[in-house]
Amino acid sequence: MNVVNCQIESLESLTEFVYKVLLKPSKPIDFIPGQYLNFVMSEDDKRPFSIASEPGAEFIELQIGAFAADSYPMQVIDHIKATSTVTIEIPMGDAQLRTESERPLLLLAGGTGFSYIKSMFEYLAKQKTTRQVVVYWGLRDPSACYELEQTVQTISSIANSTFHAVVETPHDHWQGKVGMVHKVVMNDINNLADYDIYLAGRFDMVGAVRKDFLERGALIEHMYADAFAYI
Repeated sequence: MNVVNCQIESLESLTEFVYKVLLKPSKPIDFIPGQYLNFVMSEDDKRPFSIASEPGAEFIELQIGAFAADSYPMQVIDHIKATSTVTIEIPMGDAQLRTESERPLLLLAGGTGFSYIKSMFEYLAKQKTTRQVVVYWGLRDPSACYELEQTVQTISSIANSTFHAVVETPHDHWQGKVGMVHKVVMNDINNLADYDIYLAGRFDMVGAVRKDFLERGALIEHMYADAFAYI
């Protein structure tokens, strides 16, 4: 783990409740797709966020969902707004992409858990992987989608890939899949045991996905989520 100072390159809103942060590290850093960093608010207050950018990118990208004033994530956004330099600890976590594996990949995220899998599929696209890559992103409603066109373009550049955005509450013009994202996955994929499965989202969601996937034959030794350490 390295302690690194970063310049704040930019802060922008992706939706009403999701912020995109770009940080420029003061020195080269190394991490594996799927790892996270600790955002240092103080010596006794360090907050984890998935790294949304791929290794080797010029900037470290974070996607922070902040739904209420003075909430845990909004305090980080306010801290970023009030300064030009922040400190991070990187890399963290052990649910990173197993780059040595050649098994098919199932990347599943809910909400801003998307940042966890984004780092992976961007890396896989740049590496021109020949592995099968299946990506599902679950959202409350279409207004929660962001950078959808860019995501479709990146994933479609992977030779053997599919991508589905899944919403629970569609509007009349929604063209994609509808329902609870992991239930949609189970309807689409019968052979979960064949996949390396990477999960990110709220702890209760990840817990439900793990339970249901294991009952459908997924192998726990091929399922990865940082949430597993806490649930």
